Amino acid sequence: MGIFLTNGFPTKEATLPLLQAIDQGGADFIELGMPFSDPLAEGLPIQHSSEIALRNGISMKDAFSVSAAFKKQSDTPLLLMGYINPVYRYGISNFCRDAHSSGVNGLILPDLPPEESEMIREAAYKHNLDLVFLIAPNTPDDRIRETDELATAFVYAVSMTGLTGTTINSKDAASEYLERAQNIVQDNPLLVGFGIKSYEDAMKLSRYTDGFIVGSAVIKAIEALWNDEQISLDNKLQSVRNLIASLKYGEQASVA
Repeated sequence: MGIFLTNGFPTKEATLPLLQAIDQGGADFIELGMPFSDPLAEGLPIQHSSEIALRNGISMKDAFSVSAAFKKQSDTPLLLMGYINPVYRYGISNFCRDAHSSGVNGLILPDLPPEESEMIREAAYKHNLDLVFLIAPNTPDDRIRETDELATAFVYAVSMTGLTGTTINSKDAASEYLERAQNIVQDNPLLVGFGIKSYEDAMKLSRYTDGFIVGSAVIKAIEALWNDEQISLDNKLQSVRNLIASLKYGEQASVA
């Protein structure tokens, strides 16, 4: 199970304790989102979280510093998720160098087509970073094979042709697509994301995959917790731990 968190959301100071709470809740890996003004794959919850993070003054260097702080205390894999323009502006080689030195394990860049990723692949290989590429229900079989050949961490199966946080209209159709992808993807694990809001969603969709990823549902829960001034920080973080455990093990799961 992978969990997504936007860096700098809901506050800059909250990111590290939230990463730790997500880790303690049972995440097998974590995606740390680098906020961007035009996150084309994201629905409203993650768009909103990026807007808040940018207003909080978050920069790309902040992703490296919080990653380094998290990895000092945890071996849980951490992937940076973001968009290619800021990476180009930072400098591909410099970005991969700084990501590696911060303990980052891999990169997810949704707007980078695999066939245009050679420069990133070279820099990522040099700095020991894995790469994740995405497929969707309308991805042809040959392109799924190519994506599998170029990915080095896992293949990210977008559950539907839509944005994060969107309700899946037909889980049966999604399952048919994921079964097709499972038969094609041979070199990497296959993980499914987008539209997963509960343990039941995860179990239904991950029947034909090696795992699942949750983002928007976690972001919405965190925002609700942080908007409630009556809840102490310790209790907010405990609620996040319990949420992660429930997504992985079912509603009754909690973390002591």
